Amino acid sequence: MMSSLVPLLQETLRSLKVALWFVFLTFPIMVIKVHPLEKSIEWRWQNMIFVGLGTFILSIVARILMDQGKKRRKKRALQHAQKYTLVQTILREPKYLYPLAFATLAFGLVFPWIFSSYQTNIMITALMYVVLGLGLNIVVGLAGLLDLGYVAFYAVGAYSYALLNTHFDLGFWVVLPLGAILAAFFGILLGFPVLRLRGDYLAIVTLGFGEIIRLILENWNEFSQGPSGISNIDRPGFFGIELTLDQSITYLFYLMLLLVVFTIFVVNRLQDSRLGRAWVALREDEIACQAMGIDKTKTKLTAFALGAMWAGMVGVIFAAKTTFINPASFTFLESAIILAIVVIGGMGSVVGVIVGAFVLILLPEYLRALSEYRMLAFGAIMVLVMIYRPQGIISTAKRHIQYKPKPDDKHKKQAADPS
Repeated sequence: MMSSLVPLLQETLRSLKVALWFVFLTFPIMVIKVHPLEKSIEWRWQNMIFVGLGTFILSIVARILMDQGKKRRKKRALQHAQKYTLVQTILREPKYLYPLAFATLAFGLVFPWIFSSYQTNIMITALMYVVLGLGLNIVVGLAGLLDLGYVAFYAVGAYSYALLNTHFDLGFWVVLPLGAILAAFFGILLGFPVLRLRGDYLAIVTLGFGEIIRLILENWNEFSQGPSGISNIDRPGFFGIELTLDQSITYLFYLMLLLVVFTIFVVNRLQDSRLGRAWVALREDEIACQAMGIDKTKTKLTAFALGAMWAGMVGVIFAAKTTFINPASFTFLESAIILAIVVIGGMGSVVGVIVGAFVLILLPEYLRALSEYRMLAFGAIMVLVMIYRPQGIISTAKRHIQYKPKPDDKHKKQAADPS
């Protein structure tokens, strides 16, 4: 009796500590409310009680669910559970995948005509982050190279269009491939110095590269106009036709939808190609990969160049969408958000990255109803996802190859072994 009560008391004490710590962290936000005009402070003690009780109950429920999950996983391991989850089975079966993809594409085609321009504009941003996430997924998810300076290639694409459009009057469609090529070139420039680096060291160097690009853009006034930025950038043209603001948003939405479909197709083909398998081998074991005859230098540089290319294209679209850019749009926070999309969605998973982008970009917008608590709720949701789905929302299924001997093989073995 006493032996069963001890673990229960320990778990209750842990939940109480979590609740007290969470109350301490949220005290300035939830309890103190300053009224600047009235020069007074309102103390909302009832919020502290609600936060403490809510966190305590949620912590206990979370611990119960985690224990049940561990028991289920052990049970599945003992019973030789199915190789793939339900979602992974749907994504691997063409009879399920193709109708789902067609329905999603059909919904995307009618989206601007069903929803307002505001909703369409938000969806354009989400689609931009889908492409950015898929580009970084090549570097981080497939090749296993932790890149914290990915926003630098995004900035290269944006400033390529802004400068070429402002000074040389080049149009969007001319600069789109140029921005991608320039970003890929910068990806190779970053790749050469970090060929021998891995893990934390690689992350620090790429972080420094991203900050170098941002500081150059912020301080080189003659080149990039510094913190003031570049304005009056042309929107994408449509055969010389003048478009209104709503028409431009709709046109940009379809352009982004087309780019997302193209990116998904290319990334899928790359994953199943010889190069994609080389990236995965590099991620799993660099020494074994090199021992198998894979050119490590070429594989890493290709990953950096292709990942940067997608960021460059999205940067061009970003400059055309906002018609104004400045270095404040390309901070480390942007790289962190894109990396969070890849990790929360599922490293190496195309569908996972898409879902992760929609969750991280759309959720804060639709939590605006919670007013000042929306980012608190958003953070709590991210924490819950990482607790219950550490492998990501939709993880990649590892291929299993199982040899099943034929009846003839058994007879041959028995004939060869008379004992």
